[in-house]
Amino acid sequence: MMQVQRGQQDAQQFWLTLLSAIRHACATTSHAESPAPTPEFNAPAMAGRVLSELADARGGVTLVIDDLHELTSPEALAQLTRLLTNLPPQVHAILTMRHDLRLRLHQLRLAGELAEIRAADLRFSERETRELLDASGIMLSEAGVALLHQRTEGWAAGLRLAAIALAGHPDPERFVAEFSGSDRTVAEYLLAEMLERQPPGVQDLLLRTSLLDRVNGELADLLTGRPGSERILLDLEDANAFVVSLDPGRTWFRYHHLFADLLRLELRRRLPKEVPALHRRAAGWFTVQGQVVEAIGHTQAAGDWPEAARLLSDHSFSLTLDGQAQTMQALLRAFPQGEDHPELALVRATVDLAQGRLDETAAHLTVAETFAETTPPDRQRRLQVAIASLKLSLARRRGHLASVVEQVKFLASPVTGRSDEDIALGSDLRAVALMNLGIAEVWSLGRPDALDAERHLREGAVLAREIGRPYLEVACLAQLGFASLVLHSFATTQRHCREAITLADRYGWSTEPVIAPALIMLAGTMVWTGEFDEGERWLQRTELAVQTDTGPDIRLLLHQTAGVLHAGRGRHHEALEEFSAAEHLASQLADSHALASRVTGWLLAAQARLGMTGEARAALATLDDERANSGEIRNACAVICLEDGDPAGALSVLHDVLDGTAPVIAYATVVEAYLLAGLAHRELGDQRAANQAAERALTLAEPDRLILPFAMTGSAELLEALPRHETAHAALLADILDVLHGSSPTAGNQPPPLDVEELSPGELRVLRYLSTNLSRPEIAGELSVSVNTVSTHVRRIYAKLHVRDRSSAVQRARELRLLIAGRTR
Repeated sequence: MMQVQRGQQDAQQFWLTLLSAIRHACATTSHAESPAPTPEFNAPAMAGRVLSELADARGGVTLVIDDLHELTSPEALAQLTRLLTNLPPQVHAILTMRHDLRLRLHQLRLAGELAEIRAADLRFSERETRELLDASGIMLSEAGVALLHQRTEGWAAGLRLAAIALAGHPDPERFVAEFSGSDRTVAEYLLAEMLERQPPGVQDLLLRTSLLDRVNGELADLLTGRPGSERILLDLEDANAFVVSLDPGRTWFRYHHLFADLLRLELRRRLPKEVPALHRRAAGWFTVQGQVVEAIGHTQAAGDWPEAARLLSDHSFSLTLDGQAQTMQALLRAFPQGEDHPELALVRATVDLAQGRLDETAAHLTVAETFAETTPPDRQRRLQVAIASLKLSLARRRGHLASVVEQVKFLASPVTGRSDEDIALGSDLRAVALMNLGIAEVWSLGRPDALDAERHLREGAVLAREIGRPYLEVACLAQLGFASLVLHSFATTQRHCREAITLADRYGWSTEPVIAPALIMLAGTMVWTGEFDEGERWLQRTELAVQTDTGPDIRLLLHQTAGVLHAGRGRHHEALEEFSAAEHLASQLADSHALASRVTGWLLAAQARLGMTGEARAALATLDDERANSGEIRNACAVICLEDGDPAGALSVLHDVLDGTAPVIAYATVVEAYLLAGLAHRELGDQRAANQAAERALTLAEPDRLILPFAMTGSAELLEALPRHETAHAALLADILDVLHGSSPTAGNQPPPLDVEELSPGELRVLRYLSTNLSRPEIAGELSVSVNTVSTHVRRIYAKLHVRDRSSAVQRARELRLLIAGRTR
């Protein structure tokens, strides 16, 4: 069972509470982390997770959602409709609400699968009224019972109120005769009667705490100025006096809604001048407890608007991370119209950025910067960090990172504070700042920036873990893949990506935007190493993750990677479509010249391979000199020349790429250039030069075992003409030719048996040469080790793979996919 919080604005909070309740009740998904909020909420995915949990539950399940009328999020109600109309057969749902909601359950109603209990169904009959009074020990004549039933019209809450008021009353008959009117009038009369019969201390507690949605003993003691409140609350609940405990330990309580409404009216009547002070005390207590939304709400209720603006501004990042964007908007709307609170500019910028309103975000940040200059030093630093972090996020969305990265380097230093609250806020802010700074440095696409990015992202991930912000930890780890690709091997990049993906999976964020960078980088490295089928599967998962992402950067990489996958498979029409989409997105990123050149180069090459060399040359003529002279565009020019039958022209444009003069975004561009040069030499009849170019390409490709450039350039014949005894890369060559001849690295995609021990890196290197015709001494020469070392590795390989000879070892390795892309298992 779950109870919807009063005035629930955020769909995410509702769904996380529901998921936690289901897991607690059904003991499902014991290996998963507790649900955690994210700034980027995917409502359909969350509803799917809840359905999955319910489907996995054993036995019958009844899902009870109380006070559903308090849920005001249209998005949450829409997905709740989906949940209710797709419940597993063993699951039933009970919803309670004070008024109808737009749940669109007509299909269930028509199918006879919906039972509705309306107010008329709940009204007591006269006989039931007598039974209730008898059970409560109240003696009333038949005429009195009939009159009570008539006056309350069988209203269950009214009868319950009457039973409480009548208990111990000196003249029950007179009491019943003296009240009449509507439900509300009856309720107010009965509740007032019950309140007046409480001792003065209890009355005072009820009145002073009525302005709270929930209360515990400590908070009640604070508002009354007296100890002992918890005992009073427990006694009231035991007496069934419209006080309800909210937790199994009976530490938190709430009052019946009607009772609370009456108490608030009575509080304003009796103690009007004390109401603001009570709200301030409550706000202070909630602030200390870290319950910011309640603190801001009570500060607003006290009329302390400047303080409420400060609280909301200071906690806007934390509220965003907690998935309470809708609550932030509701708190913003509560401020009086026309009053100027410049601190709220930061909050409005945060809300607008999350909704993709970039121009409005920039305008609010300008106001926030001006205000920050006027604040005291103890707050100025924190505001500056928050503003700079938002500026980085905005710049990333717009592709203007180069213009702001240097301005915000100060984000790497800590945000200091004096109180525990300041330290907590500073930790949240610094984790966000390190993440945004690292992302900006990653997208600068340079090695020095990548070194800084790796350091900042690692620091951000560690801090996020320490302060319990798994979303920020996943975000930092997901972006590490980008820095790894510049600094480390594909294997290291894949390890970082899988680490981030594993953590995201534990929190149920498998298809959330936060994990998209790791998904696309993992997909990309697999495609580049020839694992096309596996790479495609990760691409499909990336596509799900970016459905709710409003930024163009990851979607650009998605289209780019899909394009090279199609090109590697020889599907040039599909590749051209993907490259066109990527180029359109690249045009939206002002600082993406390197990425844009790469995409444009592949697009031109795809056009040329489809026979559209005229269109490709026309597009080439529109490029400025800086882009036209990049290695990626020069490679595209070479493809155009080859398709037009001009191999000499191809060699001419490739010259600056091969001698290192032309700038390139990655060494794969140089690999591609050598292959295109080899194809040109072959066309010119210079087989020796063609072999040398192919060998140089293999040398560059060997560390990461790149296969994609060979597939994209159609280099099968070039490689087949390369004498096996002359190459130093026979194992890689065999892998490449397998892929080029249509052998999928993922064929027979069966997991290796559990009894296969993992091979060491040295054993794996030797294993790759076993598939060639090289002898053990020749393998030793290739690896620069002794023959004894090779023989030792071979014996261990045979033992681990459970084989007796070389051919069986090679066959077993192919079955286990150990000869592809550097895999050890």
